[in-house]
Amino acid sequence: MDRYLLRYFLAIVETGNFSRAAARENVAQPTLSAGIAKLEGQLQARLFDRTNRRVHLTEAGSRFLVHARRIEHEFNLAQAAVSGAARPEQLRVAVLSTIPTALLEQTLARRGGDEQIELLEGSEREVLSLLDRGRVDAALTILRPASDRFGAERLCEEGYSLALPAGHRLARADSLRGEELADEVMMVRRHCEVLAETSRYFIERNVRPFFSYRGVSDDRVLGLVRAGLGITVMPDGHRDPGVARVRLEGFTPRRILGLAYADPTARYRTSGFVQAARDVFAD
Repeated sequence: MDRYLLRYFLAIVETGNFSRAAARENVAQPTLSAGIAKLEGQLQARLFDRTNRRVHLTEAGSRFLVHARRIEHEFNLAQAAVSGAARPEQLRVAVLSTIPTALLEQTLARRGGDEQIELLEGSEREVLSLLDRGRVDAALTILRPASDRFGAERLCEEGYSLALPAGHRLARADSLRGEELADEVMMVRRHCEVLAETSRYFIERNVRPFFSYRGVSDDRVLGLVRAGLGITVMPDGHRDPGVARVRLEGFTPRRILGLAYADPTARYRTSGFVQAARDVFAD
């Protein structure tokens, strides 16, 4: 099996279609298509299902992906060893956008070594799509039954609570009922995984607030809470010295954060980043 066939295959997986893969490999699209046809003939299996918009791996293609990535990785290591060049380990990680930046920062600071990290960010669905397509090696995300098809490792569990300015009149309460917030100005985190449940919780309590902000950046939302623009509901892991976190009575959603792996047997499960994530999220 020629190595260029593996590279064609991996390029399609990582770019999502034949035209972008051909451009990345600097070949004409018919050449790349012919290469994939040759590879499928050698394997006696169809690797891709093709539609007008997307290319999807078949079951056989998903199984082959694990081996193709491992072969390419080992080839690169062997090439570096022969040339005498020290090639740093590379790890591609998809990170859920609602993971607190502070925890990600701590993980990167603790990882040690000289491994190269490529980070991609997205919603829960986007992160799993990147993992499913082989675009990343691992994902730091919410673990649900749908992620069982990957190797998964639980790191921690947390709930959701109110975020209020530290000087707010209700900031020192142990917990608050939804009805007590009827006159409060609120902010919407559009990307929140429990946004529908949050809306339903307040509607059922006849709380229909004025919304001062709708955004997708949790760091910005924290800053705006600190500045007194409004209050919001966030995962408990989001912390700021100027923001108080107060439990919301009767609001019980929780999320399990963990690592999901494209190849559960790969060596990157012992990488500096992964080991640092275990330490940081377990604290």
